[in-house]
Amino acid sequence: MSDVIPQPATGPFARWQRLPLYLRILIGLILGIIAGAIMGQMTGPGVQKALGAINVPALLVLRLLNALATPLIFLAVVRALLTADVEGRDGRKLVWLLFTNTLVAVLIGLLVANVLQPGRHSHAPAAPTTAPAAVGGDPIAKLLENVPGSLLKPLVDGNPVSAIIIALGVGFAFRALPAYRKGAATVAAAGFDAIVVMLHWVIALVPLAIFCKVTNLVGLEGFAKFANLGWFVAAVLVALALQTCFYLTRLRLGSWVRPLYLLHGMRDALVMAFSTASSTASTPVTYACLTEKVKIREKSADLGAMIGSNFNNDGTALYEAMCALFVAQLIGMDLSIPQQVLVVLTSVIAGTGAAGIPEAGLVTMTLVFNAVGLPVTMIPLLLTVDWFLDRCRTMINVLSDSIVSCLVDGKERPGEQTDPEPETSTATPQPA
Repeated sequence: MSDVIPQPATGPFARWQRLPLYLRILIGLILGIIAGAIMGQMTGPGVQKALGAINVPALLVLRLLNALATPLIFLAVVRALLTADVEGRDGRKLVWLLFTNTLVAVLIGLLVANVLQPGRHSHAPAAPTTAPAAVGGDPIAKLLENVPGSLLKPLVDGNPVSAIIIALGVGFAFRALPAYRKGAATVAAAGFDAIVVMLHWVIALVPLAIFCKVTNLVGLEGFAKFANLGWFVAAVLVALALQTCFYLTRLRLGSWVRPLYLLHGMRDALVMAFSTASSTASTPVTYACLTEKVKIREKSADLGAMIGSNFNNDGTALYEAMCALFVAQLIGMDLSIPQQVLVVLTSVIAGTGAAGIPEAGLVTMTLVFNAVGLPVTMIPLLLTVDWFLDRCRTMINVLSDSIVSCLVDGKERPGEQTDPEPETSTATPQPA
């Protein structure tokens, strides 16, 4: 009796699913720009309603990704604590990497803003009279907001920082109970694997969500407003490029992972970060790319992509520092060296506390502006280009998470692997 060899699925949908995720997202992105540009030229209330309706699938997929992100982070931290030998050296190394990455990002932002002087060359319209609600400039109050009031509330509210605090407590508690540690580790691993399966289901819908979201944004916002703030946009992009060069140099010197190999393996996560403007929504994909494509140790990915990502918002910190100098130059206010040092300190704090959701940096920016006496009423002016720059800095945030994970992994490859080569097949891994 001959074996029956299953034939691969055929048809348009099967061929679409076999495309790499990053390519599917790029197709959705390009089609969204075209559709949004066409709809943006149309007039009438029907067009506005259509642009609003087309945004619904995007919001639904983003909500699902955010719903999966917090329990995924919680279970990953618990699993890491119960199954790995936790070394204090790794924790100290993680803190040092996060701090120095953010500090260098802010310094690069200030350097580029001082050299290019984008505020002196821009012809921006008058500042809006309303500002986003301030969250307060007290860092202690911001810290207390992340201390959980109950064990389940962070999982319900989707607060990843609070979830990490609870996960650390649960993990260390079970480590102190050897009789239950193995069973708890099995439960955590099973829950983690189940969420990863659900994650792959949602990821299949991401290209559709990107198409809908980009169509909505381009149709409503357009590109005309970029002309007034063109110098500022260019300056931010230059600063982000310099920060990327710093990352890749640090990676080359401190990890077995090579820069081009990392960029090749992280394509799905980087394109998704740009498309969604949410590092939290991108966290599950970032983790999958690090473990399945870059193939670093799971413990390193847990530290960098799960724990570190919630305190590692270098792109946001860089952007907020540049915004402060840009607005100061725009209104003719010279910031002294002590004031710029204060911008550095507050940007580091704001970048660390920024949530991984779209445009969260505009809320924490009030902390930076208030620290040096800049008018917060100028912040809405940045909204005209923030929808684009938010995507750029989110991609830098995700790249930073990946770099930190690889640096924590060290200079020795896992096991006895030879030099890894980019995969010949770029198809997105599917659950068995």
